Amino acid sequence: MANKLVAVYILVSIVVVAATMWVSPVAAEGDDNESFKSCYKECEDECKEEGTNSEMCEVKCHAKCGVEEVTDKLKWVGKQLRSSSGIGKFSGVMIIKRVIRSQNRVIVEGKNLVKKHIKQGPGHEGGIFTVEAPFHASNVQVLDPVTGKPCKIGVKYLEDGTKVRVSRGIGASGSIIPRPEILKMRTTPRPTVAGPKDTPMNLVLEKTYDPKSGKGMPEL
Repeated sequence: MANKLVAVYILVSIVVVAATMWVSPVAAEGDDNESFKSCYKECEDECKEEGTNSEMCEVKCHAKCGVEEVTDKLKWVGKQLRSSSGIGKFSGVMIIKRVIRSQNRVIVEGKNLVKKHIKQGPGHEGGIFTVEAPFHASNVQVLDPVTGKPCKIGVKYLEDGTKVRVSRGIGASGSIIPRPEILKMRTTPRPTVAGPKDTPMNLVLEKTYDPKSGKGMPEL
């Protein structure tokens, strides 16, 4: 009987730890990806209309929008990396799905899987779902594009003044590490129409100073 109680206690502890490691894709600070947010918001609204429990909606929408997830401002998103910690379960080449900048943690595709328990509620069934939990960014390194080995990143400038990232460290080739296309996207798109605080173009182009006629000259 005592052994059974110990086993149940250990199982409950694992569940609690797994639940605390889970980070909501909406509540995580630093996640400025408008594409992911809009996808998640639409999915969440559909869930609420169907009367689905909020926890069930969270898992469903994360699974649906996770593939479309694009996080700007993140230097590792979409890059292939290798574990630098030596931990067996994190070994091998990995692809970063999301970076939680406020916690300095990363979510890796298909790695660090944990179980999330969802209670049964009106309109949905409960169950155990597998999700990817974040772990510290110090456990990964970018791969050298030439040698394929983990390396550090340095910054250099080309002859035309272009700023590029290069591999550095022991055994590094010093080659340029290309930036993912998603990093070239702006987090906040440039406005295409004038806002309430913008000066109209006709006022900007209006000539308010003419030294010959004295227009616009200060009165001394």
